[in-house]
Amino acid sequence: MWLLDKFLSKAIKRGRMVIIDHDGKEYEYGPGVEEGVHGMDKGPIRVRLTDRKAANHIARYPQCGAGEAFMWGWLVVEEPHDIRDMILFVTENAKTLGDAPLKPKGAIRTAVQKSIARIDSVNLKGKARKNAEHTYNLTRRLYELFLDEDRQYTMAYYRDTDNSLEKAQLDKKAHIAAKLNITPETGPNMRILDIGCGWGGLAMYLHRTYGCEVLGVALAPDQIAFCKERAAEAGVSDKVKFALMDYRDVQGKFDRITSVGLLEHVGTPHYPHFFEHTHRLLKADGVMFSHCCGRAGPPGFTDAWTRKYIFPGGYIPALSELVTQSEKFGWQVMDVEAMRFHYSHTLEEWYNRTVMHKYEIVEMYDEVFYRMWLFYLAGAEQSFRNGNMVNWQLVYVKDRAAIPMTREFMHHESERLRGLEEPPQWHLDPALKEAAK
Repeated sequence: MWLLDKFLSKAIKRGRMVIIDHDGKEYEYGPGVEEGVHGMDKGPIRVRLTDRKAANHIARYPQCGAGEAFMWGWLVVEEPHDIRDMILFVTENAKTLGDAPLKPKGAIRTAVQKSIARIDSVNLKGKARKNAEHTYNLTRRLYELFLDEDRQYTMAYYRDTDNSLEKAQLDKKAHIAAKLNITPETGPNMRILDIGCGWGGLAMYLHRTYGCEVLGVALAPDQIAFCKERAAEAGVSDKVKFALMDYRDVQGKFDRITSVGLLEHVGTPHYPHFFEHTHRLLKADGVMFSHCCGRAGPPGFTDAWTRKYIFPGGYIPALSELVTQSEKFGWQVMDVEAMRFHYSHTLEEWYNRTVMHKYEIVEMYDEVFYRMWLFYLAGAEQSFRNGNMVNWQLVYVKDRAAIPMTREFMHHESERLRGLEEPPQWHLDPALKEAAK
């Protein structure tokens, strides 16, 4: 316990946390309950360690050890708090020390983790498909339970933090579409490639809004099956097509290319081929848009827990990596936007919807999976709320004349698009069920 005690004694400078070790001994941290500190409105955060190995397992590598301890039932957060309260409380305190306390201890351990992360980021075609299936081919129902009605598995755009998740995701699609410099007049003549199309929401939106022909590609079989079902149900299968395909196998020419939440899975060793191949696919006067999670700082490496349990082969890039690699293959970066805090609000809502459906998720999988999913969502939220994670949105062109000279066109079009349709209601919203009764 002494290693964990040393870490928490240094990290917890505000609020109050109590750790009860496996032998019943209590350790207290922080000066006391105070306003403005996460979770303190419900009193001190109390955490029980149920296994004698728990404290050392956590202390050696807090990011990975705490996640595994929670998954395995070695770490239990006592009510009225939960694992999200604990994670946000600790990281809100620890952020004054930077990320160092949460990372592997010692130069050798750090070097080993960096090396493993680099090797893991090599995503050849077979491995890339396997990684995609690990991440996205879980039971279709799982994603229905916590995502918005359109199943957007990327950051929502909260123009107002009181907006519903459905409204924020619709605003995100409008924000993206506005940056593509498409009009209702030019749209019907355009062909768009959506790389990493997810459950098809953006592809469907672009066709619905502009009449474009869209090809969406992804590597998870159930995602593509769902996308095809959506297109068929809407009667647009001839215009919005989906293929189970690696983007590296796509051929032809496109007026626009979009990738939302894709670059995190490409792997830095493959950035050169990504930018070279997409440059080949885009027409001379075309526009490519990319939205991805990013680091508001220098390059780093993906933590072991996330690589092992959630996104094998995944890596969140720094802006420097995206820009320097693209420049080598003829791309010109015309617009960069750092989206701060939006993902933390998105993840908070995903967490709440997951908790709402605990019993069904446990029945589909088990308690360990459910706890893993909670830790993933809460841990990701803290990275965007208390850490240095942002979302990068970049617009790439081959020819600077491909977009207007000022950014007003984005703002005007985004406003126009937001007025076109109302957000759907989440069909699992308890308020709707209550109203139906």
